[in-house]
Amino acid sequence: MSVLVYLQHNPISFCLVTGILGLIVGSFLNVIIYRLPRMMESDWRAQCCELLDIDDADEVARPPFNLMYPRSQCPHCGHPIKALENIPVLSYLFLKGKCAACHNPISLRYPFIEISSGVFAAIVACHFGFGLQATFAIMLTWALICLSMIDIDRQLLPDDITLPFLWLGLACNLLLPGMFTDIYSSLLGAMSGYIVLWTVYILFKLVTGKQGMGYGDFKLLAMLGAWLGWQMLPVIVLVSSFLGAAVGISLILFRHHDKGKPIPFGPYLAVAGWIALLWGHEISSAYLQWAFPA
Repeated sequence: MSVLVYLQHNPISFCLVTGILGLIVGSFLNVIIYRLPRMMESDWRAQCCELLDIDDADEVARPPFNLMYPRSQCPHCGHPIKALENIPVLSYLFLKGKCAACHNPISLRYPFIEISSGVFAAIVACHFGFGLQATFAIMLTWALICLSMIDIDRQLLPDDITLPFLWLGLACNLLLPGMFTDIYSSLLGAMSGYIVLWTVYILFKLVTGKQGMGYGDFKLLAMLGAWLGWQMLPVIVLVSSFLGAAVGISLILFRHHDKGKPIPFGPYLAVAGWIALLWGHEISSAYLQWAFPA
């Protein structure tokens, strides 16, 4: 019996294997979350220098920096992370949360992202069961984790993630009809997702003279619309607005958050989109039964 056949007929094993794979992928997500924004900034600088016809000697002399190079290292002392020091979660526990060389503390966010990647992937696997639907839903889950953390860190939602996954959502619903929704709902979801938040942005700017959100938020909702269809957009918008309001008010009340400092909206859209991916239809049905009782 092949491994795939075994996993297909053993849901518990499938979920466990997916969770372990998620831990491994989570280690790579940490790399993307840290490096992708810096790669974007370097690219923007190069484009600005080219546009202004400036010779950027520092950029030319700087060694390559991408997702594969250089090797991961301690941000405090530059100690290269060895393979045995890079085992998801276990290495953090074995090292007691400290660098093996300089003994400075390692941020808890690294094992947190690894655990989140594994747990959420396992939940998706249990929900959808063995098959392509679970595979693509897990990929979307990992993308949402990356986008959320980058937005929290840098208030950026990179096109390098949102746009490929927008097209992937459209492709899934075109080539595999009914996987998440039909292609017409997918197309309308992508268009409507962008237009809805763009309209909110324009109205807010006209009323207050300020920018209430970034264009990355429009693209993220368009991406979710492409995956789940226009029918899920009300659920995503309502859930994300509720989460954003609750967290924002809590930050202001209990952590003395500066009211003038923007709070990234991408993580709330991502969480709401993930909830809609798994339980969107149930939420919509429950709301309709409550709002319009028979």
